[in-house]
Amino acid sequence: MARLLPSALEKLIDELGRLPGVGSRTAERYAYYLLRSDQRINDSLSHAIHDIHHQVKTCPVTFALIDADQEISPLYADSDRDKTLIAVVEEPLDIVAIERTGQYKGTYHVLGGAISPIDGVGPEQLHIPELVQRIQADGVTEIIIATNASVEGESTALFLQKYLKDADIDIIMSRLARGIPVGVDLEYADQITLSHALEGRRSLN
Repeated sequence: MARLLPSALEKLIDELGRLPGVGSRTAERYAYYLLRSDQRINDSLSHAIHDIHHQVKTCPVTFALIDADQEISPLYADSDRDKTLIAVVEEPLDIVAIERTGQYKGTYHVLGGAISPIDGVGPEQLHIPELVQRIQADGVTEIIIATNASVEGESTALFLQKYLKDADIDIIMSRLARGIPVGVDLEYADQITLSHALEGRRSLN
């Protein structure tokens, strides 16, 4: 059967289709848009994609994403932030979601995912030992477990609660209040919902 589209266009559609949430029809629309766009737009997009692996790295303390020329996360280095309070999140983009509320003045710790046996992700793949080190080094008095309101997020929260108790770490543990609908990832929650969730967090002790 004869090829319906030029090979270069088909390849672009295939690559765009690898992105999460992008189906074949959406990939086709994106590819056709880029084909019709000014070359400068395509060049800018190409450079941005190329640079992301060279100009972005992970903070060795909080595991947030930072510029390649930075030593640690600016939020952690900020003297106005309360280092005795840590919000534990699954992914770096969850930090952006919470920061947009303007309600939180503590620091963050990115686990790097959530416990999901079906996906082969266990506690050993998460940055939990590093969290314990931070609790001890920074004299942390409270952690807010801000994992997603999903089965995986709840499992991770329960594991973290038990892990810290078994390690005899005397600390206040709280969970974001149920303002966030079940099944909604933190990065997609609106600012008002997140604000209420932060204000109404509950203790796990």
